[in-house]
Amino acid sequence: MASAELQGKYQKLAQEYSKLRAQNQVLKKGVVDEQANSAALKEQLKMKDQSLRKLQQEMDSLTFRNLQLAKRVELLQDELSLSEPRGKKNKKSGESSSQLSQEQKSVFDEDLQKKIEENERLHIQFFEADEQHKHVEAELRSRLAALETEAAQHQAVVDGLTRKYMETIEKLQNDKAKLEVKSQTLEKEAKECRLRTEECQLQLKNLHEDLSGRLEESLSIINEKVPFNDTKYSQYNALNVPLHNRRHQLKMRDIAGQALAFVQDLVTALLNFHTYMEQRIQIFPVDSAIDTISPLNQKFSQYLHENASYVRPLEEGMLHLFESITEDTVTVLETTVKLKTFSEHLTSYICFLRKILPYQLKSLEEECESSLCTSALRARNLELSQDMKKMTAVFEKLQTYVALLALPSTEPDGLLRTNYSSVLTNVGAALHGFHDVMKDISKHYSQKATIEHELPTATQKLITTNDCILSSVVALTNGAGKIASFYSNNVDYFIASLSYGPKAASGFISPLSAECMLQYKKKAAAYMKSLRKVQQSLEKISKLEQEKEHWMLEAQLAKIKLEKENQRIADKLKSTNSGQLVGLAQDNAAVSNAAGQDEAAAKAVPEPVQSTSLVPDVESREDLIKNHYMARIVELTSQLQLADSKSVHFYAECRALSKRLALAEKSKEALTEEMKLASQNISRLQDELTTTKRSYEDQLSMMSDHLCSMNETLSKQREEIDTLKMSSKGNSKKNKSR
Repeated sequence: MASAELQGKYQKLAQEYSKLRAQNQVLKKGVVDEQANSAALKEQLKMKDQSLRKLQQEMDSLTFRNLQLAKRVELLQDELSLSEPRGKKNKKSGESSSQLSQEQKSVFDEDLQKKIEENERLHIQFFEADEQHKHVEAELRSRLAALETEAAQHQAVVDGLTRKYMETIEKLQNDKAKLEVKSQTLEKEAKECRLRTEECQLQLKNLHEDLSGRLEESLSIINEKVPFNDTKYSQYNALNVPLHNRRHQLKMRDIAGQALAFVQDLVTALLNFHTYMEQRIQIFPVDSAIDTISPLNQKFSQYLHENASYVRPLEEGMLHLFESITEDTVTVLETTVKLKTFSEHLTSYICFLRKILPYQLKSLEEECESSLCTSALRARNLELSQDMKKMTAVFEKLQTYVALLALPSTEPDGLLRTNYSSVLTNVGAALHGFHDVMKDISKHYSQKATIEHELPTATQKLITTNDCILSSVVALTNGAGKIASFYSNNVDYFIASLSYGPKAASGFISPLSAECMLQYKKKAAAYMKSLRKVQQSLEKISKLEQEKEHWMLEAQLAKIKLEKENQRIADKLKSTNSGQLVGLAQDNAAVSNAAGQDEAAAKAVPEPVQSTSLVPDVESREDLIKNHYMARIVELTSQLQLADSKSVHFYAECRALSKRLALAEKSKEALTEEMKLASQNISRLQDELTTTKRSYEDQLSMMSDHLCSMNETLSKQREEIDTLKMSSKGNSKKNKSR
C-alpha cells in the first residue's frame, strides 16, 4: 500500500512538473513575443522621432524665414511710408522717379504675394503635420495602454505561477516529511519482520529436525516392513489402483454429456442435409415427376437415401462412450475403450462422404451445363464444389485424429504419450476448420438459392427445398461452431487430465494393464465395502456389549434388591404365626427359584458385590459404583477427544507457521525492494525539487528583470511622448500667435 501511494504521489508530482514546464514554455514564448513587440515599437518610435525632428527643423526654418520676411515687410512699409510724403512734396519730380517707385512697388507686391502663398502652404503643412502627430500620439497611447494591460496580465500570471510554485514547493516538502515518516514506519515494520523471520526460522529449524527424524523413522520402517517396492517397475506400478477422484469423474461425465448433446444436434443436421439434398436432386434441374432424371443423379439419390445407416451410428457410438464414463471408473485414454467404436462409426461415415463426393461434383457440373444455369449460378456451383471437397477433407482429418486418440485403449504402441497433447490440440484445429468450411457452404448456398429463386422456371417445390437445405446448413454451421468453442474451452482440461493415472509413473502401459487396474479397483471397492460392513458390525457389537453390561448391572441391582426383600421377609416370618409362616415359605421358595435362574444367566459376568449380608445403604453404594464408572468413561472420552484436538491443532499450527514463514520471507524481500525504490524515489524527488526550484527562481529573476526593462522603456517612451506633446503645443501656440 505504501509503495502504491508513493508511486501515485510521484506520478502526480511528475504530472504537475510537466504542466509547470509547459506553462513555463508558454511564458517564455510570451516574453520573447513581448520583447520582439517592444523592439518593433522602439524602432517605430525612433522613426517617428526622426520624422518629428525633421518637421521640427522645417518648422524652425519656416519660422526663421517668416521672421525675415516680416522684418523685410516692415522695412518696406517704413520705406513706403517715408516715400509717400516725399512724393507729395515732390509731385513735380520727374517721370523717371515715379516709374521707379511703381516698379519697386509692383516688385514688392509680387514678392509679398509669393510670401503669403508660401506662408499659407507652410500653414497647411504644419496643420497636416499636427494632425499626423495627433494620430500617431493616439495610436502610441492605445499601444501603450495595451502594453500596460498585457504587462499587468503577465505580472498577474507571474504572481499566480509564483504562488503556485510556492504551494507546490510547500506540498512537496510536506510529502517529503510524510514519506520520511512512512519510511521510518516501514523500517520499524522491517525490523519487526526480521524478528518474526528469525522466530520463524527457529521454528522451521525445529520442524525440520522433527520431520527429518520422522522421515528417518518412516524410511527405516519401510525398509524393514515393506517386502518390495511395486512403484519401482512400471509394469507393476501400472497395476496399482490410483486415488479415486470423484470430482474428475463427474467433470468428465458432464463434459461427455455436453458432447453427446452437440453430436446429437450435428447428427440431426447431417440427416436433414443429406435428405433435402436427395429431394433437390429429384426436382432440379429436371423434375422426376415430369421427366426422367439422369442416371448419375439416380445413383447419387440412391446413395443419399442410405445416409441414415452411416449417420445414426455416430450418435450411438457417442452414447455408448457417455455411458462408459461413470463415477466409479477411471477415465483416461487407456480406459476409454468405447472411443474405438465411435472412431469406427466415424470412419464408415467418411467412407460414405468419399463415395458420394464424385457424384455430388458431377451433379453440380450437370447443373452448370443446363440451359437454365446463368454465369453467376455457375460460379456459385464451382464454389460449392470446392466447399464439398474441403468438407470431406476436414472430416478425414478429424477422423485421423480421433483414430489416434482411440489407439491407447487398443494398441499402446500406436501413439506415444508425449504426443497426446499435440493430437488433442489438432482435434480442436480440425473442429474450427470444419466450422469455417460450413460457414463458406452456408454463404455460397444462400447466394445460390437466391439466384435460383429469381429464375423464371423456379417452382415452389424448389424454393421450399432450397430453404430446407439452407436451414440444415445453418444448423450444421451452428452445431460445428458450438462443438469447436466447447472443445476449445475444455482442451486445457483434457490435456491436464492426461496425468490422471498411477503415481510415480508415466501412465498406464497397455490396455490390458488398464483393464486389470479397473478389475482391481472393483475388488478394492468391494473390499472397502466389506470393511465398512465389518466396521459397522464391530460398532454394533460394541453397542451390544455396552447394552449387555448395562443390563448385567441392572440384574445385579435387581438381585441385591431381591436379597434385601428376602431378608425383610425373613425378619417378618419370625414374628408371624406358623400358618402364615408356611404360606410365606412357599412364596419365598418360588421367588428364590426365579432368582436362581437369573443368577445362572449372569454367571459369566463378575459380580461387583457377592455378599448377601447387606446393610441398609447398599442401594446408595451401587449408585456410587455406577456413577464412578460412568464418570470414568466420560473422563477418558474427553481426554481422548482433547488429545485428538491437540494433535490436529498442533499439525494446523505447524502448517500455518510454515506458511507464515514463507510469506514472511516474501514480504521481507518485497519490503526491501520497496525500501530501495522508496529511497531512490526520495533522492530523485529531492534532486528534481532542487533543480525545479532553481530553474523557477532563475526564470522568475529573468522575468522580473525583463519586466523592469520593459517598465523603463515604457517610462522613457512616456517622457519622449510628453516632450513631443510639449514641443507640439509650443509650436502650435507660436503658429497661432503668428
